[in-house]
Amino acid sequence: MKLRRSRIARLTAALFLAPIAIAPMLAPPAYAITVFDPSNYAQNVLQAARALQQINQQITQLQNEAQMLINQARNLASLPYSSLQQIQQSVQRTQQLLAQAQNIAFDVQKIDQMFSQKYGNVSLSATDSQLVADARSRWQNTVGGLQDAMRVQAGVVSNIDTNRAQMSALVGQSQGATGALQATQAGNQLLALQTQQLADLTAVVAANGRAQALTDAERAAAAEQGREQRRRFLTAGAGYQPGSAKMFYGNN
Repeated sequence: MKLRRSRIARLTAALFLAPIAIAPMLAPPAYAITVFDPSNYAQNVLQAARALQQINQQITQLQNEAQMLINQARNLASLPYSSLQQIQQSVQRTQQLLAQAQNIAFDVQKIDQMFSQKYGNVSLSATDSQLVADARSRWQNTVGGLQDAMRVQAGVVSNIDTNRAQMSALVGQSQGATGALQATQAGNQLLALQTQQLADLTAVVAANGRAQALTDAERAAAAEQGREQRRRFLTAGAGYQPGSAKMFYGNN
């Protein structure tokens, strides 16, 4: 009876110890256990931050390069406005007025030819009627020169309003230029406009000088012709013969 109880006690103890003995056999392998390493985690975070910083730097560099290309494109953009045609038209109008000079044109050979014929020494063999015709021709040249000068002056004055409009437009284009090339082109056109204005001023000075020269030449030729006519009068065969003159005063 005691032997039976002893066997039952041993069997009961074995049943209680069986799970403890089996437990190590059922535990998961070592590589399947998750282990948190704080230092490794911090290093990974630091590497990710550095990588993100590099990406941001690359993005910023690309943005700067894109902006640089945009600025270069602006600097190379041409000015969409040109005043060349209007400036050329103003110059052509002034040139046409100068080309329409009456009698004595702005030509060196023609001036020399006309002065040798009309403003040189009076020919001793010229008739009185020829002297009068030459004097009238010189007077017409002088009047024509004065008229030409006034026409050139009127043409230059008419260009002032056009020049004002062009100057306003070019200054606006220069101030609104998007790049260096546009600003430079606007400045060049302003210089061209200034050159055209100087050309107008030169034309006025030339026309006025021509008119004044014709006036002075007419006076000099008239003085020379007067001396010749006085000589002829004094050397005439009959000379001056005094005579009586009768004056008429109304009905008296």
